[in-house]
Amino acid sequence: MKKSVYSLVLMDDVIKAVDREAYKRGTSRSNLINQILAEQLSCTTPEMRMRDIFGSLSDLIGSAFSIQQQRSASLMTLRTALEYKYRPTISYKVELYRVPDEFLGTLRVQIRTQNSALISAFNSFFAYRAKLEASALSAHGAKDYICSLTNGTFSRRLINSGLDDEKTAEAISLYLNDLNRSIQVYFSAPEGFAECAPKLSADYSHMLNEYIL
Repeated sequence: MKKSVYSLVLMDDVIKAVDREAYKRGTSRSNLINQILAEQLSCTTPEMRMRDIFGSLSDLIGSAFSIQQQRSASLMTLRTALEYKYRPTISYKVELYRVPDEFLGTLRVQIRTQNSALISAFNSFFAYRAKLEASALSAHGAKDYICSLTNGTFSRRLINSGLDDEKTAEAISLYLNDLNRSIQVYFSAPEGFAECAPKLSADYSHMLNEYIL
């Protein structure tokens, strides 16, 4: 969305109030003024679009996730505990781009632990998952799969399929639940995961018949 520079003459007290509110929201003065004017004039801003998507996602995501308080309009953080020994936490950070092009945004998944064996298992799972996603998406005609995996952190770009806000939220919800279910199965019994993998792979491919993400 194109932006231009304009000069405005505002009261000092108004600017102080704007700055306080901008700080609370984790945004800039200019961006907050832009949002306020857009709301008053019924214009849609990127922040409104992201807020609508995250609002719908919050309603859809299910009880497996705990939604964390967020200060940025572009970022939502969710957490879930693994059914594994001392129940370590997995965090999912969904960042939406202000102006999406071929990608909607980025998903980052991270395990909160210092246990090297657990980090190694996390890396092994996501090496499998990345290969599965790349292959399945390619079979559905989406060849621009971009991901990275470092110690305890997996990230990938979310493909933009041109969905409206409600369908985008539904697609993200389905993907996160599918991914979390697969993670939970893996960590509950890593030695027997090979037996479960074909069913999980089929579930992921079935989801792609509905939404490419």
